[in-house]
Amino acid sequence: MSETTTGRRERKKARTRQALADAALRLFTERGFDDVGVREVAEAADVSLSTLFKHFPSKEALVFDLDADIESALVAAVRDRAPGLPVLHALRDHLVRTRTAVRTDDPTFVLVESTPALRDYARRMWSRHEKALAAALAEATGLAADDLAVAGLARFALEAPGLARASDDPARALRDLFALLEQGWATTPLARGEDR
Repeated sequence: MSETTTGRRERKKARTRQALADAALRLFTERGFDDVGVREVAEAADVSLSTLFKHFPSKEALVFDLDADIESALVAAVRDRAPGLPVLHALRDHLVRTRTAVRTDDPTFVLVESTPALRDYARRMWSRHEKALAAALAEATGLAADDLAVAGLARFALEAPGLARASDDPARALRDLFALLEQGWATTPLARGEDR
């Protein structure tokens, strides 16, 4: 098989996947996630139901078509960090840049936030990246992937954006959470107040 044929086939798959994701977002936004069936999405994208499921394993996955890209970027933030940049800072900077810039009027954000099934799916999806992140952290630090420090940092890093999102200034809140991790509880005003 020639590279041209392979390239054409991959481009066609990417177009089909994008058409499905676009149709799903349009229909879900217009009528609500729970009121649209996967067959309707397939028809709107002019593909068969089996083609839809070749590209997306579930109805929820139609909304989160960039899951693999998100994980790759998270791992790359650790692996491809600038020389001398600590892992913790690289991870913090990546999360501030990618997880706090979401516009609350973005149609996908509104859809996810207004649909319990999608909110739960988004949380599970984000948590699935923990293993890949822990592997990248282990590689970067020389520790074992199951080392408590590696596992703890991976878990904390993935939980921190959710905590920060509730703040009036999510980027600052995320930086503060990473500072707490880096400097420890003893440096916080709360800990100093415990001495009284």
